[in-house]
Amino acid sequence: MTPHAVVHASDDVKKAIPALSKLAGLIGDPMVRNRGTIGGSISNNDPAADYPSAVVGLGATVHTNKREIAGDDFFTGMFETALEEDELVTKVVFPIPEKAAYMKFPNPASRYAVVGTFVSQGSQGTRVAVTGAGPCVFRQSDMEAALEGNFAPESVENIKQDDSDLNSDIHASAEYRAHLVTVMAKRAVAEANG
Repeated sequence: MTPHAVVHASDDVKKAIPALSKLAGLIGDPMVRNRGTIGGSISNNDPAADYPSAVVGLGATVHTNKREIAGDDFFTGMFETALEEDELVTKVVFPIPEKAAYMKFPNPASRYAVVGTFVSQGSQGTRVAVTGAGPCVFRQSDMEAALEGNFAPESVENIKQDDSDLNSDIHASAEYRAHLVTVMAKRAVAEANG
């Protein structure tokens, strides 16, 4: 699979999905970006990894050596995916959105997302995917509905994320993560609108 640094530097990715290129450039440090791959990242499904938000936020399809899996069905729980024991990711196909952006509040040491929000609008509909906040990437349906009517930061500013199922650890409380979901969504929508 493709290393993060290659995704970040690819002129094709920058032209088709600039948000995906930017996301790849925000992962870890140069050593991680040159060794880690998109396939490895999504197969591991770390709850604070960046790529799961792009897979879900863009409505991507994960191809394996056996089948195709919709991005919405691929991530099943903390460090869990729909992959079977003898199954490998061979490629990920991303629809090209009309607009998209990713914003994250990174852990300063690891650069993992304390909370990251990927927003997109296009043929796949309006999607908002959140990583880092919970045990697994998830869609924020209230924000999606609000953005369908008006794809603008003010559409999500009063939407509160329920914190009952969010992570709470030494990096951030569940309550703070819930707050960050809205903040990162507003910033991502503003960036997507250019």
